[in-house]
Amino acid sequence: MTRQANPRAQPAPKTLTELMGQALTMEREAVARYNELADMMQTHNNPEVAELFRKMAGYEQIHVNQILADMGWADDVVVPRHGGFWSTPESPEVVPIEEMHYLMHPWHALQLALAAEQRAEAFFAELAGTATSEAVRQAAEEMRQEEAEHVALVREWLGKVPQPDANWADDPDPPRYMD
Repeated sequence: MTRQANPRAQPAPKTLTELMGQALTMEREAVARYNELADMMQTHNNPEVAELFRKMAGYEQIHVNQILADMGWADDVVVPRHGGFWSTPESPEVVPIEEMHYLMHPWHALQLALAAEQRAEAFFAELAGTATSEAVRQAAEEMRQEEAEHVALVREWLGKVPQPDANWADDPDPPRYMD
């Protein structure tokens, strides 16, 4: 199940605090998911993909730290989620767990990360375009630009990894479930 490119359903945030609170939630969710995916890949003895997801979590943590610093918030600040300014249960930047496969290659992981970064960029672009205050518009545009940088970075990484063969998911010794 692939998410739609632009899942915003709620009205745009009216204040900078509202926008940054939701951006903080979005970035924290991305960090948590990338770490979760890294743990999954480590469990399945796929250390190369695990390391890639940890690296992505690190980039998202930089955004978390930047938002906290810019807003003068403590690290443990809790921002009410209120469902976010998006219509999906998870924020636009979160990689869907159902897209994972234990035999995935770095190319697959980067495709998932690229889609997440593109959703985040589109999300902030729409917020910038519909903002009712200049402060919110500027902040949303800055976040859009940061996400565009991530899109470019992931595309650069994609150019350095081979695309797997069509039979990449074939497992000569698949997991067995016993009752």
